[in-house]
Amino acid sequence: MAPPTSPPAELTAAAVPPGGAAPFRKASDDAAGLGTRRAAAFVAPAMVLVAVFLVFPALWTLYLGVTDYRLTGIAASDPQFVGTGNYTAVLGDEEFHRSLWLTLQFVVGSAVIGQTVLGFSVAWVMRDRSGPLRRLVEAVILLAWILPGSVIAFLWITLLDRDSGTLNALLGTPGTAWLLDHPMACVVVFNIWRGTAFSMMLYSAALGNVPPSHLETARLAGASTFQTLRDVVLPRIRGHILTSLLLVSLWTFNDFTPFLITAGGPNGESEIMSVYVYRTALGDGRLGFGAAISLVMILINLVIALLYLRALRERRAQGERKARVAT
Repeated sequence: MAPPTSPPAELTAAAVPPGGAAPFRKASDDAAGLGTRRAAAFVAPAMVLVAVFLVFPALWTLYLGVTDYRLTGIAASDPQFVGTGNYTAVLGDEEFHRSLWLTLQFVVGSAVIGQTVLGFSVAWVMRDRSGPLRRLVEAVILLAWILPGSVIAFLWITLLDRDSGTLNALLGTPGTAWLLDHPMACVVVFNIWRGTAFSMMLYSAALGNVPPSHLETARLAGASTFQTLRDVVLPRIRGHILTSLLLVSLWTFNDFTPFLITAGGPNGESEIMSVYVYRTALGDGRLGFGAAISLVMILINLVIALLYLRALRERRAQGERKARVAT
């Protein structure tokens, strides 16, 4: 057998740069193996959609917020620059203050307390169960989450109807107008029922990561269920809790679905901020004022997100400190 031949010396020398360093590769050669131009061609459609549906509306909203733009009239064809006038008017508007207060009630009642507590409770009760019961419970809860909002609203209007509502039939309280007498409570309960599925799924995954040996050790040590939750389970899933609170708080703060069952009424008693923006911008035609309210909502969302992210960073830093002490 002939001995293996090596490549010519001149080819080897040309392939290896002076000093033995690896051959230089352009950045375009590393763009997902396609080259920068072809990679950019694949990304371009998504970037166009982002620009059309996110960037442009955001910039347009900023522009409207500093003008007196209206849907009709002279201000529609020739809007005037008003600077911070809209924002000053928003911060001094009593309706805005009422709407913000109702929105805080809506977020705290239905997202922070309702969805978090109910979602965790269902996940905790069902964590060791299997079979038809668990599948039925999960299916019912998920169904409320995946059905269109218009369908959900129709079901709740039927449930709470004054004359032929299902709830009045079950409670024996004919003629009770739940949507008129307790509009905010109805909206809060409606959103809890509708949005619990996400928290349930997140907490189910989180509880699955709690080592069974920790739970068994707590049981053998005589810990009660409350003590096990407080000292074993909750510290292990604190990050999941903060993530759930962040997401459901932001979703609930911007939710418009309650409009479908109360339209913000009666007399504005359930007019959360999303409904207030809709009524102001489209109902009253004051697009500039409505854009200013929208920007204030964005800033409030940003504050909420920063508070949760700060809590996450503090938790991560605390965990790193404990790890260093342990080592």
